[in-house]
Parts: sequence; structure tokens; C-alpha cells
Amino acid sequence: MKYMVMAAALTMGATGAFAAPEKYTLDPSHSQVIFSYDHLGFSTTYGMFSGFEGEIMFDQDDPANSSVNVAIPVRSMLTGWEKRFEHFMSEDFFGAVEGDMVTFTSTGIEVTGDTTADITGDLTMNGVTKSVVLAAELNKSDGHPMKDGQAWAGFDATTTLKRSEYGMDFAVPAVSDEVAVTISIEAGKAE
Repeated sequence: MKYMVMAAALTMGATGAFAAPEKYTLDPSHSQVIFSYDHLGFSTTYGMFSGFEGEIMFDQDDPANSSVNVAIPVRSMLTGWEKRFEHFMSEDFFGAVEGDMVTFTSTGIEVTGDTTADITGDLTMNGVTKSVVLAAELNKSDGHPMKDGQAWAGFDATTTLKRSEYGMDFAVPAVSDEVAVTISIEAGKAE
């Protein structure tokens, strides 16, 4: 039972019986991706993506049949400093134009504990696709009290990326190649 509840929550499902995969949509107002990196050994610098969209299909009878798909507009990045944003959008990093996206498509889910799982998927960024593993933890799966009890779920996840693997090797290694990523996502069952 714990396995089924955990798998449901981690793939944005709600508790209860499902006969087939059901669709959940991300809540863009409560889903963020935070990234951080070491800047010349002096500081840890942070940025964020927010307001993005995605959907989750969940199959309680066969969690391996579940899926997660997220698309994040590159130019939605928040850095807290306009010149840093402009530099990230330049050819040194993303070379981003309006409409460029970062995408994640899950390829598998392995439950690792009562409230944890590894979600493997293809991350496409800057025209490069790599397989990554998100270490995910269930936050909550329940009816949303502000949305008339609509089935709702949320989790946090972490991973570490090497930006040079995505064609962004500007100032490596002085500015860290490794980028820590923290994700917090909420999603509600599609009506």
C-alpha cells in the first residue's frame, strides 16, 4: 500500500483507485525550479524559473506506465539582476530567443522509500538532451482546501547538472561547472 501511495504522489496522482492513467496539470503559481552555483569561490549565486507548465499522467495499477512532462520557457528565468539575465541569454550560455524551452520528459520511476523515489527522464536544454535522475520526496497528496477538495499533490526534487554538458562552458572551472537544482511542484487533477 505504501508503494502505491508513494508512486501516486510522486507522479502527481492523488490517493484512491484509478483504472487507467489520469491527467494532472501543474499549478504554475506554486511550481518553481531553483538553481545555484559557486561563483569564483566567493559566493553561491541563485536563479529561478517559475510560471511554467506541464502535465502528469498517472497509472496506479502500473506506476511504470506513468509519465511527467514539463516545458519551461528559457526567457522566464529570474536572476535578480538584469545584466546577469542578459548574459545568460547570450551566446555564452543559452543564446535564447523568445520561444526557446527547457523540457523534461520522464522515462521511468523507481520508488526508493516510503516517501522517496528516483524519477529518471530526458532533460533537453540548449539543444542538448541528457538523461538525468531527480531524487524526489513526497510533500503531500490530498484534497486541496482552497479548490473545493480537488485532488492535489506536491513534491520536492533535487539533482546536479554539469552545464558544460549542455554547451555552456563559459568561465569553467572558475565559475562552477556543477549546478545544483531544486524543484518544488504542485499539481491538480484535471477536471
